[in-house]
Amino acid sequence: MAATIYYEDDADLANLNDVTIAILGYGSQGHAHAQNLRDSGCNVIVGQRPGSANYDLAVKHGFEPMSVADAVQKADMINMLLPDEVQGDVFEEHVKDNLSAGNILMCSHGFNLHFGYVKPPEGVETLLVAPKGPGHLVRAEYERGGGVPCLIALGEGASDDTFNKGLAYAKGIGGTRGGVIKTSISEETETDLFGEQVVLCGGLSELVKASFETLVEAGYQPEMAFFECMHELKLIVDLIYQGGLSYMRYSISNTAEFGDYSTGPRMVTDETKAEMKKVLKEIQDGEFARKWIEEHKSGGKNFAAMRERDKDHAVEKVGRHLRSMMSWIDDKQV
Repeated sequence: MAATIYYEDDADLANLNDVTIAILGYGSQGHAHAQNLRDSGCNVIVGQRPGSANYDLAVKHGFEPMSVADAVQKADMINMLLPDEVQGDVFEEHVKDNLSAGNILMCSHGFNLHFGYVKPPEGVETLLVAPKGPGHLVRAEYERGGGVPCLIALGEGASDDTFNKGLAYAKGIGGTRGGVIKTSISEETETDLFGEQVVLCGGLSELVKASFETLVEAGYQPEMAFFECMHELKLIVDLIYQGGLSYMRYSISNTAEFGDYSTGPRMVTDETKAEMKKVLKEIQDGEFARKWIEEHKSGGKNFAAMRERDKDHAVEKVGRHLRSMMSWIDDKQV
């Protein structure tokens, strides 16, 4: 079944007249939403703790940030754009008791609503508006007259009025210029986590490391392994981004294309797909969410150790050196 997609003429910013929108968190998404909504004529306030770099950035951008509690009290629509792992605690301590019946509680990733770490009180409807791109792109595309496509979803029992306000919000951040796809909070959450873990981050990182290690262990120079297993990845991904797998295959050599068809299935086997299904089940039943929230609440020592371990992987060390030789790359050091 084809998705329902909404565009500019389907949304009316007038639905946000006399509506105060609170953006909680002035990070990657928060700064983009707040500025785009303001530039679209909406009434926007920012909840951000003082003493942080994001607080100073909000001030620099012309906002007068206030406490999360104060922002919630003053707002009609409240979008929690804080990291997933802290949203539950912030909601309990600063948001829940300051909500009023008729408020709309929003998110741009359904993690906490879907898995129950945020449970709005009776009379508060829930809404998701999620740009499919990072905040800096949401802001940049809006400024140039374009827009990043968005997802929209209603929480259980939410009204048509809330949906129309959600479409207006999506229009305010530029989403209807690119298209707004109707989904559900569960579908957005589960597919987002699956994509991150199996392909975009987890699967890709492990594929890069394992292929690099295979070449080095076979006696090839680490520099050669880096170019073939990491550096050139961008060239292929850019082609896929522009025109899908077909355009990528059209653009590469016949030798590479034949290797794609003949060897790819040996890398991602039935066993691999079976493991993907196990990962999906762990996401669906909340096991991954529980593990992540428990890790955060315990101080994140395992998370920090994993981050440190991979930071010093040989492919990272070689990459840092080789990127320093390429003046056209805006090399980023963490």
